[in-house]
Amino acid sequence: MVLAAKQIGFTNPLLRRNPSSPLLQRSPPSLSFPSTTDLPKRTVLALSKPLHLSSLTSKSPVRCEAYEADKSEPQPIDAAAAAAETKSEAAKKLKIGVYFATWWALNVVFNIYNKKVLNAYPYPWLTSTLSLAAGSLMMLISWAVGIVETPKTDFDFWKTLFPVAVAHTIGHVAATVSMSKVAVSFTHIIKSGEPAFSVLVSRFLLGETFPASVYLSLIPIIGGCALSALTELNFNMTGFMGAMISNLAFVFRNIFSKKGMKGKSVSGMNYYACLSMLSLLILTPFAFAVEGPQMWADGWQKALSDIGPQFVGWVAAQSVFYHLYNQVSYMSLDQISPLTFSVGNTMKRISVIVSSIIIFRTPVQPVNALGAAIAILGTFLYSQAKL
Repeated sequence: MVLAAKQIGFTNPLLRRNPSSPLLQRSPPSLSFPSTTDLPKRTVLALSKPLHLSSLTSKSPVRCEAYEADKSEPQPIDAAAAAAETKSEAAKKLKIGVYFATWWALNVVFNIYNKKVLNAYPYPWLTSTLSLAAGSLMMLISWAVGIVETPKTDFDFWKTLFPVAVAHTIGHVAATVSMSKVAVSFTHIIKSGEPAFSVLVSRFLLGETFPASVYLSLIPIIGGCALSALTELNFNMTGFMGAMISNLAFVFRNIFSKKGMKGKSVSGMNYYACLSMLSLLILTPFAFAVEGPQMWADGWQKALSDIGPQFVGWVAAQSVFYHLYNQVSYMSLDQISPLTFSVGNTMKRISVIVSSIIIFRTPVQPVNALGAAIAILGTFLYSQAKL
């Protein structure tokens, strides 16, 4: 290319020797040559701005530093980005830790007040209804005043949520019935067997398969629950069956929720709020049919005479804390993996069992405590086996 530029830059020698050549004179008018005054300018331009293709023949390699920075020099922008990322990761872990601590604390408080209410007012259907009503009212107020953004839902959303709400309602009422008949610790020991129900339902109804480690983890879960039930001093069949039904119902709730809510853009807080409202609509007519206003009124008068005005505070506390601990659990599930959530749920049961035994002074035999420990250990192994 440089050579071509040089050839263009010089005039024809024939034209230089004989400018009045007949050949030039006979050329057609459309054929014209540039003047000699213009050619040097073009020649200088071509020579001063070469295409640098001659470097291809150079023996020394060409280093293009414009495309890659020198890695030996510190990059302040990258260091700042890494520091910001580390800070963000630490803030996320702190946030999850706060969620877990709040979740466990609220759950312990709820179980304490719930048991106090049920001891003085043994109407689990109304108690369950009040819990859902309090949560629904709290969320409606939050949406109205703008504390929480109102979720955008449609008919398809509520249609998909309906089977989840049915299973949630059954599980909630069954657990409350169980706690009205037996100790809180016993109910939660039996409820720690929920993973066994999850595996069995998924295997025989959904056709899912699991590794051998998952099936082996069910042995301590089932064995520990059975040992604890056999050695329970205040065993009650209604309470035992209530906890078992609650386990089964919550397994179906999780299955329906996992299958139906994929792709739904509703946050954990609003999702549980919608779930509570729909469960309230489902539960209310059944609560009236099973217990009824007359039983509620008579029991309320008796509870007030036995406990005093503080009984009203107990009912309000158990209703509010039920919604709060479930809401925080769903908010936690938005931030963590299901496996981490399962481990946190196991630790939550330990805190509830220990605190309820201390507060209510529940008599526990060594064999009973051993069964509880084995069941909880099996639940932890199950969560690790599903990793």
